[in-house]
Amino acid sequence: MREAYHDQLGELAEQLASMCGMVGDAMELATKALLDTDLAVAERVISDDAKIDDARARTEEDAYSLLALQAPVATDLRTVLSVIHAAESIERMGDLALHVAKAARRRHPQPVLPEAVRGYFAEMGRIAVDLARKAEQVIRTQDIDLARVLDDEDDAMDDLHRHLFSVIMAKDWEHGVPAAVDITLLGRFYERFGDHAVSVAKRTVFVVTGKMPGYSSDATDL
Repeated sequence: MREAYHDQLGELAEQLASMCGMVGDAMELATKALLDTDLAVAERVISDDAKIDDARARTEEDAYSLLALQAPVATDLRTVLSVIHAAESIERMGDLALHVAKAARRRHPQPVLPEAVRGYFAEMGRIAVDLARKAEQVIRTQDIDLARVLDDEDDAMDDLHRHLFSVIMAKDWEHGVPAAVDITLLGRFYERFGDHAVSVAKRTVFVVTGKMPGYSSDATDL
């Protein structure tokens, strides 16, 4: 019975890791849709979002079943509760990729991004996908050192996000208010995606150590 119980805990972690893979793929495709003005890819991200929502629902249902049937304590309880919180964060990462894809679709066939900021979003997209992949590894390996790396990479995302404001507020900005609004929102989507990835990694640290690391940013909303 005890072995079966720990197999169930392991399956919860695997479900979370799989969700990280899904949202990493979603943001990779959403960024491609954004940069390439690719409507078909945007539509794929939008239609696949339901799979991420379903994965969260299954993971939470399994976690609550373990709480009800096994009454876990100590590390096992931390694991189950962290799964529930992390599943919410990962689903929100999927929602943020969805928002990026919808922005690409909304402006199609016109590009959303002026040439002046394309490089920023290419790099933010790369960092976002890498954060999701690393969060997936952290869940699978419980590597605390790797979890700390995510926080450093997220700092790079924050720097890019802040710099975008200097670009759109510059006197030589010539692309108008609608483009500035799009860029502001899109920058926020990528920045929040990174925050949630860091939150997921820190939940894993909490499982391993019993202590929640300090947060450099708040990832409680979209």
